[in-house]
Amino acid sequence: MKSATSFSRSGTSDWLIQRVSAVILAVYFVVVLGWLLLAGEVTYSAWHDFMTCTIMRIFSLSALLSLAGHSWVGLWTVTTDYMTTRQMGASANFLRLIAQIGMAIVIFVYVVWGIMILWGN
Repeated sequence: MKSATSFSRSGTSDWLIQRVSAVILAVYFVVVLGWLLLAGEVTYSAWHDFMTCTIMRIFSLSALLSLAGHSWVGLWTVTTDYMTTRQMGASANFLRLIAQIGMAIVIFVYVVWGIMILWGN
């Protein structure tokens, strides 16, 4: 049985999303940190040039989407594991749904805002 608020069809898919997104985020962190360490003096124009080149915009977008997927799977797992009727009583399903809707809205706003920053003027 698939939950209506699950990100994917199975635990294997959720596991894969978590692992792939974690690798993308780790590589992104290493690339940005490496640039900061090798750039010497970091000026606005140097940072702007680095972050606005097409390959870095695409990489930043993939990191942003990876962060969204990673966050959703992780937070969905936590809410379904710990917001149960055994621990919270009869209102657990309603509270879990409200928490998941709130998280989905925050993640959606974060992604839209990030896309506007990356691809805006």
